[in-house]
Amino acid sequence: MSTVTTRNPLAAYIVRHADDNMVIGQRLAQYISRAPELEEELAVANIALDHIGVADHLFTYAAKVEGGGRTGDDLAMLRTEREYTNLLLVEQEHDGFGELIARQFFFDAYQALLWEALADSTDDTLSGVAQRAAKEATYHLRHSSAWVIRLGDGTHESHRRIQRATDRLWRFTAEMFEADDLDRQMAADGIGVDPSTLRDAWESTVDSVLEEATLTRPEDSFQTSGGRTGVHTELLGPMLAEMQWLQRSYPGLSW
Repeated sequence: MSTVTTRNPLAAYIVRHADDNMVIGQRLAQYISRAPELEEELAVANIALDHIGVADHLFTYAAKVEGGGRTGDDLAMLRTEREYTNLLLVEQEHDGFGELIARQFFFDAYQALLWEALADSTDDTLSGVAQRAAKEATYHLRHSSAWVIRLGDGTHESHRRIQRATDRLWRFTAEMFEADDLDRQMAADGIGVDPSTLRDAWESTVDSVLEEATLTRPEDSFQTSGGRTGVHTELLGPMLAEMQWLQRSYPGLSW
C-alpha cells in the first residue's frame, strides 16, 4: 500500500483525495486579498471553500471507515508531512496570478474527470460526494480555462507570464495519472478509478485550451512524483505548520 496514513485500503483511498483538496484549498486561501480585482477575489475564496468542503466530507467519511477512533479533524490536522498523500502539483506555491491559474487549470481538468468517474462508485457515500464535487469542478474548470485563454491571448506580458507558469508547473502533471496498487484495487472493486484511464481526456482538454490561448505545450519530458507515497517538495512542511499550529498548540480545542 502506498500510504502510511491508515491500513484500511478504502480509508487510504479516500484520504488521498481529501488531501488533494485540503492542500489546494489552503494554497488558494493564501491568495485572498491579493487578487487583481474584487470579482476574482471572491471567486478564489469560493473555490478554496469548495475544495475544503469536499476535503471535510472525505476526511469525515475516511475516519468512519477506518473505525479507529480518529475524527475527520484528526486526519486533516494531526498528521505529519510524510503522512500526507496529496499530489505534488497542489502543494506548489504561486508567484502571482498566472501561476495560480495554471496550477488550478491543470488540476481542474483532472478533477472534472475524476469526480465524473467516481460518481458511479459502488460506494454510495463516495458516489454522493463525487456527484456534488463534479458540479463544482465543472465551474472551476470553466473559470480557470477562461483565465488561461484570457491571459494567453491577451497582452505580451500576460502571455509571457502564463506561458512561464505553464512551463514551470508542467513537470507535476504526470503524477495525476500514475496508478498504484491501491488505485487498481479500488478500480477493480468498482469503488474507485484507475487514474491512468483519465489521461487521454485530460490531454485533449488541456491541448484545446492551450491552443485557443496561443500557448505552447511544454516539451520538457522531465516529470516528478512522490506525493502519493508521502515524499513531498520542501513547500508542504511550512504550509502544514501554518495550517496546523492552532490545533497542535491547543489539542481538542473547540469553538
